[in-house]
Amino acid sequence: MKKLALFICFLITGIMFSQTAQDSITFNPQQQLNAAQRILSGNYGKAVTVGAYGEMTYNQPEGDNGELDVQRLVLLFGYKFNDKTQFVTEVEFEHVEEVFIEQAFVNYAVGDNLSLRGGLMLVPMGIVNEFHEPTTFNGVERPEVDNVIVPTTWRELGVGVTGRFPDASLSYQAYIFNGFKSVTTSGDDVVGYLNGSSGLRGGRQKGIKSTVDSPTFSAKLDYYGLPGLRLGLSGYFGKTQAPDDLEELDGANVGISMVGIDARYAFQKFTARGQFIYTALSDTEDYNALTGNNLGSALMGYYAEAGYNLLPLTAKQKLFAFARYENYNTHADTAGSLERNDAYNRTDITTGLSYHIAPGVVIKGDYQFRDNDAENADVDNRLNFGIGVWF
Repeated sequence: MKKLALFICFLITGIMFSQTAQDSITFNPQQQLNAAQRILSGNYGKAVTVGAYGEMTYNQPEGDNGELDVQRLVLLFGYKFNDKTQFVTEVEFEHVEEVFIEQAFVNYAVGDNLSLRGGLMLVPMGIVNEFHEPTTFNGVERPEVDNVIVPTTWRELGVGVTGRFPDASLSYQAYIFNGFKSVTTSGDDVVGYLNGSSGLRGGRQKGIKSTVDSPTFSAKLDYYGLPGLRLGLSGYFGKTQAPDDLEELDGANVGISMVGIDARYAFQKFTARGQFIYTALSDTEDYNALTGNNLGSALMGYYAEAGYNLLPLTAKQKLFAFARYENYNTHADTAGSLERNDAYNRTDITTGLSYHIAPGVVIKGDYQFRDNDAENADVDNRLNFGIGVWF
């Protein structure tokens, strides 16, 4: 099939009203806030804060019909009970027909640099799982590393602390969460939620009648001591969760150790970001024997991206040309007799434009060259367009 190497993005104009200018990839990453952080820090003296973000997308694989989709619309609500206690929630509508609660937590400010949190919260791993509002990243679709390796949007129920060490230019988060669900039953069969193709993604509990038998630990440190640079170090450790009647079976639970590093940088017209995630899984041989699945014993993914603003710095609008290279492998390693599936070792190259027509409104277009390591692989390249808003 003929590959499309050059395309023209037709730019759409629009009008959007919002209370304040929004964060985007053009801002200093040290000062970027995600939706929940904006609600906590920007209620403008009001008890109730309301906002939203959403994405409308068009995906055109080579040789197939294109798909138009209202991919998501997320309604943001915050309530300030007093100077110390706030509540934040996000109600997400996916593809017009599915409704989820993306976040719902209470934040209690113990001091200037220490807060306690409890409820349904984002697991702090990588960049996009916490910063996934459409004006904060390039590309119509989120990076696949943040879809397959870090199962964005990854949120679970738990409690924890957040804060800063200002003298050390460090911010921190630490939480105790419930873990991924691992197995269930269908008749007399044991069915596994985790597999080689999508890794841990199918095990997200999302606060839906979540089961827990052994809590997991998640933490992240962010360093912001150098101008324009933000560095992150993340960790997630624990075991998956199985129902009471299955948890004693050999292979019912899988041990998980996930670590990640990420970086974001901005200087004048130039931006760059990247991340690396590695996950080691234990007891996968027994898990696969129990469920008949093909879960790998290690998952790995990374990407690097650079962007450049084509408009003058004095312009109110921004037009970023960008390119991103990513590799992700849900069979980075396997245990026992399970052979690695090279189709799970995937590479995407994405290049395109992000046109910020106003703070909080972005028009995107990109082309993706997609491949994997399997012989005679046939992965369709894809053309994408999208509109994103955040207020």
